[in-house]
Amino acid sequence: MLLQKWLPAGLRSPWLRWRLRLLIAAALLGCLTLFLLTRALAAQPHLDAVWRANAQGQLELAASATPVLQPFIGRALLGVIGDDAQIAVVDALALQRSPRWTPGDAERARHRELHLRLHAALSQQRVRLFFADGGTAQLQLAPRSGLRLGLLYWLVSALALLLYLVALVVVLVRPSVRNALYAFMALAQCGNLLFIAAGTALDLTLPPFYARWEVHARTAFDLLTGAAILHAVCVHPRRLPHAAPIASLGWTAAATLLVLHLAGALPQAWWWTQIGGGLLGLGAIALLSWSYRIEPHPFAVVLRRFGSVTAGTWILLTAAIAAASQQPGIQHGIATVGSMIWVVFLASLLLLMPFLAKSQQVLREFSLLAGISTVATSLDLLFVAAFSFSQFTSITLSVFLSLGLYAGVRQWMLNHLRGAGMVSMERLFERLYRMAREVEARPQRAAATLLSLLRELFEPLEAAITPQLTTDARTSGDGSTLLVPVPDLSRNSERTEQTLVLRFSQRGQRLFTEEDARLADRIVEQLKRAVAFDQAVERGRSEERSRIAQDLHDDIGARLLTLMYQASNPEQEDYIRHTLQDLKTLTRGLAVGSHRLSHAAGEWKAAVQQRLQLAHVALDWQSHFDRDAELTVVQWSALTRVLRELVSNAIAHAQATRLVVRLRLSNDRLELTVRDDGCGINPQAWAHGLGLGGVRKRVKQLGGEVDWREAEPTGIECTVQFAHWSLTATG
Repeated sequence: MLLQKWLPAGLRSPWLRWRLRLLIAAALLGCLTLFLLTRALAAQPHLDAVWRANAQGQLELAASATPVLQPFIGRALLGVIGDDAQIAVVDALALQRSPRWTPGDAERARHRELHLRLHAALSQQRVRLFFADGGTAQLQLAPRSGLRLGLLYWLVSALALLLYLVALVVVLVRPSVRNALYAFMALAQCGNLLFIAAGTALDLTLPPFYARWEVHARTAFDLLTGAAILHAVCVHPRRLPHAAPIASLGWTAAATLLVLHLAGALPQAWWWTQIGGGLLGLGAIALLSWSYRIEPHPFAVVLRRFGSVTAGTWILLTAAIAAASQQPGIQHGIATVGSMIWVVFLASLLLLMPFLAKSQQVLREFSLLAGISTVATSLDLLFVAAFSFSQFTSITLSVFLSLGLYAGVRQWMLNHLRGAGMVSMERLFERLYRMAREVEARPQRAAATLLSLLRELFEPLEAAITPQLTTDARTSGDGSTLLVPVPDLSRNSERTEQTLVLRFSQRGQRLFTEEDARLADRIVEQLKRAVAFDQAVERGRSEERSRIAQDLHDDIGARLLTLMYQASNPEQEDYIRHTLQDLKTLTRGLAVGSHRLSHAAGEWKAAVQQRLQLAHVALDWQSHFDRDAELTVVQWSALTRVLRELVSNAIAHAQATRLVVRLRLSNDRLELTVRDDGCGINPQAWAHGLGLGGVRKRVKQLGGEVDWREAEPTGIECTVQFAHWSLTATG
């Protein structure tokens, strides 16, 4: 009842409460297991001494805080005897914490027998140590406390417990086959980590349960993890053809090797285990490559990169241990340090895997960390195995060279991970404000225009517009998909009606992240602001045009009307009357925000016909529109002035008797042709003054072309063309 009151409303369903209780119980079980392990290790006999292997393969006392042992520092330990006369002959093999990484079958068997005898001897209250040159030391052993198990024990144990809890959360929050496989791999590596932690906390000897079962348990953990990885890549990021047979083959191979290993029927078991694990890893990499060819999911690329690093480290570690097989001291060091680094790396990768698709920064930094750690480990193993450097020297050189390499290539690696094709901010904002003008002219194309910009920005392999609703940009499909809302940018609505769906960023080379979603949200917000700004500017222009039109009508119009009534002759009165008509047309055009092309064409025809009648010139007007486009004030004003100037030239200079005007709009191409039958010739030699120069200037400002040429049989034909008429509204 108290738990139900404490839970949020969304977690009060019986199914969710049951999973929460199961998670709490499993967490308590993990803590209890760690407590029992710590208690068992603390009860082991403690010999306060540090040992090392010498060149002869003997066990040498390196340091000790026990006064009885201090005289023997630097001398080789030959054997140990307990109160019950249990004798254990000792050599450098006693330093090997994990028989799992001992290659030879005979060495494994001798390792187990050595530690069983050592434990039997050191489990007595009093023991005697025999050193070279006949020296002996008698000691009283006592268990150590849990707090004295060492810092490395607590760090590795904490990593195991954290990985265990993350695996439980993943599988309980969303139960599925792939999450169950992830939890299985994580639990197997938790077992590996606990064995490593126990080995670091023990002194000279290993307890019987550890010596007998560590090699079998860790072999099972490694083989079954490889089979689980192979199965996981068959179903994620997409289900592959023949996934079930491929997964079954991996599990069968791992189970067969494990059964033969447990039965002792597998000669050279270590080599079979290493080859089997390597083949499972390489098979997973091949399947990820196949998956990417079928569907270029970016997560397949991410998994393949980390899989290559993991499999490469496994193969490198195997080769290093095999190369140092003739040098026991060096081999033991490589097996202890190298295997620990590999397991910790794999556990860290599993720990961060649920978060890699959520944060691009985590992915970048972990990629760099994985790369530099692998290089450092490889160099360390190379220096120890090939050049016989000491552990301190090899680690120092490895870290120094790796950091130098990291500093040299870090920027290139970050650029590669980010993607080199990203649009610059300057270009982005230039495109954004150009889009704002296009969207203001045609709000119905907002989705297509925004999709074009996001295509250039993220370079997705797939992009579509869907009618589903979403309020904010977000990622889905483990980062393969980005959903971006399209706001309704019309002036009467703010409701989101469409969503852009982009899949497989950077041509399938990387995942969409929360950073990309935030960037998309900013782009949408800036687009809305830019459109609002342009609309505000246009309202200001409209108001200013209305004011100017009103002033012209009230002031200039009134004065012209007065002059018309005071005209001294009919010609002057007609001229002023026509001027008043032009002024009326101009003021009406300035006052109205937009004009239908059909209405404007009717007004132009009436005005031209009136002027030509007074000049005794016949008019042939032809017009055809595949749609009744809406003209902005800029378009209307430019066409009005161009047509007026061309008609004026025909009346004043051409001495024409007939004028043909053709106006055509088809497939967004607008064409205006004015042809007369006058006496004009060779238009290329004309001096373009204010009249013809004004025609060229206005047409060019709208992105069009104008051309004068001689007509047949006589006269001049002027053609004005706009290839993309709808775009001239934003010019």
